[in-house]
Amino acid sequence: MQYMLLIYQDEAARPGEAELGQVMQEYQSFTQDIVKAGQFKAGDPLELTNTATTVRVRNGKTLTTDGPFAETKEQLGGYYIVEAKDRDEAVAIAARIPGARWGSIEVRPIRKLNM
Repeated sequence: MQYMLLIYQDEAARPGEAELGQVMQEYQSFTQDIVKAGQFKAGDPLELTNTATTVRVRNGKTLTTDGPFAETKEQLGGYYIVEAKDRDEAVAIAARIPGARWGSIEVRPIRKLNM
């Protein structure tokens, strides 16, 4: 089964420049590990929320707002899509994501639609 691992963190509490190289190396190692294990399906970091646009359609009119949909302490910073045998394995993979140490990882099963 596939799971989406959504990586949330407080953009204001991101690692500083001195730590960023180390954190990026940790992400690279983690990603290589899940690729080798055959669990990696997709994943990418997202640009900061100041680049986001929220789109709503109301009464046939498209409305856009700068920024993310909701004001929160933690912002969506990236994601992985992984293959895991069950929720427990997906949670174990999520716990290895470096950002789990200062943010949070939401684990969501991907629903397959029959179209």
